[in-house]
Amino acid sequence: MHIFYEPDLKHNGNILNEEESYHCIKVLRHKISDLIYVLDGNGRKFICKIIDPSPKQCKLAIQQEETSLLPESKCHIAVSPIKSQERFEWFIEKSCEIGIKEITPILCKQSERKAIKPERLEKIITSALKQSVTLWRPKLNPLTYFNDFLTAKNDFSGQKFIATCLENNRKELKKEYKKNNNVTILIGPEGDFDIEEINSAVSNGYDIISLSKSRLRTETAALVACNIIQIIND
Repeated sequence: MHIFYEPDLKHNGNILNEEESYHCIKVLRHKISDLIYVLDGNGRKFICKIIDPSPKQCKLAIQQEETSLLPESKCHIAVSPIKSQERFEWFIEKSCEIGIKEITPILCKQSERKAIKPERLEKIITSALKQSVTLWRPKLNPLTYFNDFLTAKNDFSGQKFIATCLENNRKELKKEYKKNNNVTILIGPEGDFDIEEINSAVSNGYDIISLSKSRLRTETAALVACNIIQIIND
């Protein structure tokens, strides 16, 4: 069955939003009585029957509901946007498929890109959600200055790390992270964080860690960090 995303399904009269309705009826040519999956991004997956195949407001009848509890541990990656929009979007897509829970683009001193396109990134998250049949939608935060991020209140407590390429850094994320803990990991721009940013992070409770013996691109480092946490918690 095809998969669709509608966050308000249980509160809007079981109607798909206009974009998903058009895709369902006009593109995929579903008809009345067809069965489809619908995700709400809040821990629920529905099997639904189409009862009114409108391309603007496709009306559904819920046949079956599956729920999933919010995972005990959450991974929050705060990462500098990179020059290549395509590569940054690749990270967003793949981290969502892996199981990231929160992403914050952070503006660092050496960040190559000073702006992001949140609407496009949200669409990529929706697509990844449906592709991986993930029941909990990751949260995308606004672009935030590095120092503001350090001092802002986080939605969840837990371990805090800053990944750097410092030659004297010998601690590894896979050894320092404690299973089933919430975690926030800072990933810098190409060229790394500068020393003032590293010192500021340390003074705000972040531990310095390494992700690999190799020097990784920003988007690769962010995805590796996400994957390490997911593997440890599986």
